[in-house]
Amino acid sequence: MRFKGYLGGFLKSAIAGTLLTSLALSNVAQAGPTLDKITQRGSIKVGVGTTPGFFAPDSSGKWQGLFADYGRALSIAVFGTPDKAEFTNSSPQQRLPALQSGEFDILLSGVTVTITRALKLGFHFGPTVFYDGQGILVRKDLGVTTAAELDGATIGAQSGTTGELNVADFFRKTGKKFTPVTIEDTGQFIAALESGRVDAITQDSSDLVGKRTQLKKPDDYIILPERLSKEPLAPAVAGGDDRWLEIVNWTVNATIQAEEWGITSQNVDEFLKSEDPAIQRFLGVDPALGEAIGLDPKWAYNIIKTVGNYGEIFDRNLKPLGWDRGYNRLWTDGGLLYSPPFR
Repeated sequence: MRFKGYLGGFLKSAIAGTLLTSLALSNVAQAGPTLDKITQRGSIKVGVGTTPGFFAPDSSGKWQGLFADYGRALSIAVFGTPDKAEFTNSSPQQRLPALQSGEFDILLSGVTVTITRALKLGFHFGPTVFYDGQGILVRKDLGVTTAAELDGATIGAQSGTTGELNVADFFRKTGKKFTPVTIEDTGQFIAALESGRVDAITQDSSDLVGKRTQLKKPDDYIILPERLSKEPLAPAVAGGDDRWLEIVNWTVNATIQAEEWGITSQNVDEFLKSEDPAIQRFLGVDPALGEAIGLDPKWAYNIIKTVGNYGEIFDRNLKPLGWDRGYNRLWTDGGLLYSPPFR
C-alpha cells in the first residue's frame, strides 16, 4: 500500500509537470500577430484619452494617470522596464477603428465593456480596471437635485460614445423630455456649460469629476447622484492573439492580488522572505510559475516594485481629485475587485 501511495503521488507530480510544460509550450505557440509586432518593435503602442487622474500628460509631456500606470505595468511584464509604453491620445470616435486597424496594440482609454464591441466588433477585454457609471453635471442655479427633475433641459453628450444612448434611454424610461446636444470634442463641454449653451453635460462620472475641476467656478456645479448606466472600464485589444490578451489579464490581476496580500511597492522586498508558497511563486522567489507561463519569474515583483498595487495606483492618481474607492474596493472590503488565483 505504501508503494502504491508513493507511485500515485509520483505519477501525479509527473503529470502535473508535464501539464505545466505543455502549458508553457502552448502559450508560446499561441502568441499572435499583436505580441509578435510588439516584441519586434520593442514597444507597446497604447491608445489613451485625456481625463485627469486616468490619463493626461503632465507639464513635461509625460503621461500620468491610473490607466497610464497600467500601460507601464504591461511594459514591465513584456520587456522588464516601464519605459516601453508609447502613449497616443485618441478620441472616442477614432480609438476603436484605430485598434481594429492595428494602430494601437491596446486601448487604455476608459473603454466600456459591451456585448456589441465584443461580438460584433471582435474586441477582447481585460479585467475591469475601474467600475464607473454615467452621471450628469449640472449648474446649481437650475435648482435640481436629481436627474428626473431635468425635464425639458438641454443636455450635452459626446458623439461616438455609449453616453448618447444611455441618456436617451433614461429620459424615455422616466417619461421626461430633454433636448440633446451632440458635442464631438470633450474640450468643448466646459465652454458649452459655462456659456449656457447646455444646462448639463453627461459622461462617465470619472470624466465629470475631471471636468468639474476645469470649470472657472467648480462650486457652482454639482454631479447629480444618479448613475444612468453601468460602465465597467477595461483594457481593450483586438482579437486573434490569446497570448497578448492573457498577459493583459494577469498584469491587471497582479496589482489586485498584491493589494489583497498587503504587498506594496514599499514592503515588497520584505515579502521576498515570506514562507507562503503562493507568495513565493507570485514574486518569483520560486521561479516555477514564471517559467511555466513563459514570463520572467520576477515579472509581478517588478510591477509592484515600480507602479505599486491597485490601491497605490488608485490613491496616487485619483484620491487627490476627491475620488472614493466605492465599487473599486477589494472584494474583501465590500467592493468588486477580485483576482483569480495565481497558480
